[in-house]
Amino acid sequence: MATSTSSAPAPSRPRQHRETGPGVNFGRVMKSEWIKVTTVPSTVILIVSTVVVMVGLAALFAWSLTMMAQSINDPSVPAEFRTPTEGPGSPGFQALTTPSSGLAFGQLLIASLAVVLIASEWTTGMIRSTMVAVPKRVPALLAKTVIIAVVAFVVGFVSALVSYLVAQPILRGENLDFALSEDGVLASVINTGTFLALVAVISMSIGILLRNTAGGVVTAVGIFFVLPIIVQLLSGIADWIPDAARFLPADAGEQMVAVEVAEDALTQWQGGLVMAAWALVLLVIALVVAKKRDV
Repeated sequence: MATSTSSAPAPSRPRQHRETGPGVNFGRVMKSEWIKVTTVPSTVILIVSTVVVMVGLAALFAWSLTMMAQSINDPSVPAEFRTPTEGPGSPGFQALTTPSSGLAFGQLLIASLAVVLIASEWTTGMIRSTMVAVPKRVPALLAKTVIIAVVAFVVGFVSALVSYLVAQPILRGENLDFALSEDGVLASVINTGTFLALVAVISMSIGILLRNTAGGVVTAVGIFFVLPIIVQLLSGIADWIPDAARFLPADAGEQMVAVEVAEDALTQWQGGLVMAAWALVLLVIALVVAKKRDV
């Protein structure tokens, strides 16, 4: 009698469930960009160097003010060359600008850093890996911009605050020291960070548009440093040129950190709005262009 045998059914494997955790989101993209910035030694060294140099320049500026104050009562100095004791040219008034006195150097380095961080990705081809990990270009580029803006704000704010603390003992020797609660001083310290953050956004936008490190750095330097000089040289040609110059990024930024607003000049808030408008317009243009271009 033939018997039929049937094999036992194989045990069923548990079904592989798709991971239910969140995938690529803006928070994770920002975390990735933060790791990129903070784990590159050259970038960290540049950021720390920016703070150190800005504080050092503020200390030198404070020391120069004490020298000016000493020359006021020096009989060997001719009267026409003596420093005024009151007004914007006086040491006491200029001392209030000490926290932001290293801003020009910080502006140069932050602008260059922002351009390099984004343009170098196209130069090295790393942008392809970035876009593979984050297929949507706008969140990836926006995350880079937010991170460098935050870094720039911290650099500016910390540098201005430390500059204030370092300068006070130097200024105290000539009774030029002042409280942080003086009118406009605290706002100037905070806006030093805000201004550098907006500089970073503008420079990052330039880097996205040009995709070239050298070209981006030259363009950023031209906008923030060369363009104001050219406009100043041309100011005698027409009356409207000096009025228009107030709305350049560099001039608006100076008003952001100004302790006292001169007549017919932008206020701190107005300067900030002008800078924000430059940053927003350039960023929107850069993101739209980047979305339409090939990687």
